[in-house]
Amino acid sequence: MKSSHGPRRGTRKKLRKKLREKGKVNIAKRLQKFKTGDRVVIKPEPAVHKGMPGKRFFGRVGVIINKRGKAYMLSVKDGNAVKQVISLPVHLKKV
Repeated sequence: MKSSHGPRRGTRKKLRKKLREKGKVNIAKRLQKFKTGDRVVIKPEPAVHKGMPGKRFFGRVGVIINKRGKAYMLSVKDGNAVKQVISLPVHLKKV
């Protein structure tokens, strides 16, 4: 049997909410603002699929480079390489 190759493959535990956190997303979390240079943790919100960064960046700390529409562009270190990730604010948490 072939395994799937989708973007959310292997995230059964990563994209699980605690029992008391289930339900609709708080509006304040969707509308939070960040400034350039802020450090944020990439903590995805499983209820919102749009603007979710790749699974390899879950739990990583990044620095906000600039804003792109509703989303933010982050600089994240991945091994020795520095990569740019685009994410909606609902998936970010200030450090």
